[in-house]
Amino acid sequence: MTNQLGKRFECTTCGAELLCTKAGDGTVMCCDQPMELKKPAALPTAD
Repeated sequence: MTNQLGKRFECTTCGAELLCTKAGDGTVMCCDQPMELKKPAALPTAD
């Protein structure tokens, strides 16, 4: 898996978050398991 610059990752075990500051190959690990890509939060619309 290629890690992309600016993507955020989250550990489902301890709740730690990580911001990718350098792109590259590999897997981001925490608590002996791969971290999940954090989904972007939806912004409210200005109606």
